[in-house]
Amino acid sequence: MKRLAILGSTGSIGVSTLGIVAEHADRFQVVALTAGRNLALLEEQIARFQPQVVAVPDRENAQRLMERLGHSGPRVLYGTEGLITCAANSPADMVVSAIVGAAGLEPTLAAVQAGRDVALANKETLVIAGELVMAAVAESGCRLFPVDSEHSAIFQSLAGHSKDDVRRLILTASGGPFRNWSLDDLQEVTPQDALAHPNWTMGRKITIDSATMMNKGLEVIEAHWLFNLPVDRIAVHIHPESIVHSLVEYVDGALIAQLGIPDMKTPIAYALSYPERLTLDLPPLDLCRLGQLHFAAPDSLCFPCLGLAYEAIRRGGTTPAVLNAANELAVDAFLQEKVGFLDIPRIIGAVVEKHAITAATSLAAILAADNWARGAAQDVIHEIQGASYL
Repeated sequence: MKRLAILGSTGSIGVSTLGIVAEHADRFQVVALTAGRNLALLEEQIARFQPQVVAVPDRENAQRLMERLGHSGPRVLYGTEGLITCAANSPADMVVSAIVGAAGLEPTLAAVQAGRDVALANKETLVIAGELVMAAVAESGCRLFPVDSEHSAIFQSLAGHSKDDVRRLILTASGGPFRNWSLDDLQEVTPQDALAHPNWTMGRKITIDSATMMNKGLEVIEAHWLFNLPVDRIAVHIHPESIVHSLVEYVDGALIAQLGIPDMKTPIAYALSYPERLTLDLPPLDLCRLGQLHFAAPDSLCFPCLGLAYEAIRRGGTTPAVLNAANELAVDAFLQEKVGFLDIPRIIGAVVEKHAITAATSLAAILAADNWARGAAQDVIHEIQGASYL
């Protein structure tokens, strides 16, 4: 039986992971859970899966949870140290890293350094600290399994083939809700518009990233580190149906792809059970009923976030960490209706241009760049808010 620590258990990936665990209770045991502030859902998960230890963001929520659970509940921790304990010091065989954003870096790195296998759904870990994390993976000998549907598709499409035969990787993107909108249309986008994704059910931040195409930019950086290929050999195609989850193009012109319905349970289950496959209660893909699949090039004018991500990894060092931090602040400001949809890439671009690049070979340097970028992004947001009142 494989013992799991699930970081981010109340988010969409965490909930789907626990759904798979419930379907295959003879295969998996949950030993640790971490969550945000959705204590009601976390309580339900604790009651059902009986973890030994849980972690929440702060002391106040930890105290509230302990009062609700009473003396019979699991050990309750909080903060970054609590996350690290769940990831690296619980008796887990595998850590499912599903915390959204930069907050997932430290516990995921701690899990890798402790030799735990990691099912990685937190793409920011490799965006921010790819060089550091992959070096730690090599040193510890743990295995890193991609959970993002695109990277799982590439992982599956590479199976049995030599990487020397790869010409390029092709990540597919739905294009989000605005793929056919003009720049004038995008000026009027509201958070409610952007949260209405046509294919996937995801958290708020990731859904906005999909709408701006920053999500795909972050995935390009993640793929660069996961598969050790230069970004110039990683392409993005718009694929509105979200059926072809990504492709590998080989030097002889052959394309190998992984197809499936747009449901995250498939890549999660593959990471949990590799090299086996689990039976899942999902509807089959009916290609005859679907009829057609469409592909197009991304619109770099309307969706500049993708280009910003390519430029960040080319600049290297701490630039991707700065890109990610600025994006997190910009998306949060948009969701709070402090800035417009098209202000998101403007904020990111302004912060990246101001950044003095340093080597990203230590956690301290990466966290310092992240902290600087958040302050710089907040300054740009205030400037935009001030200009809007003039």
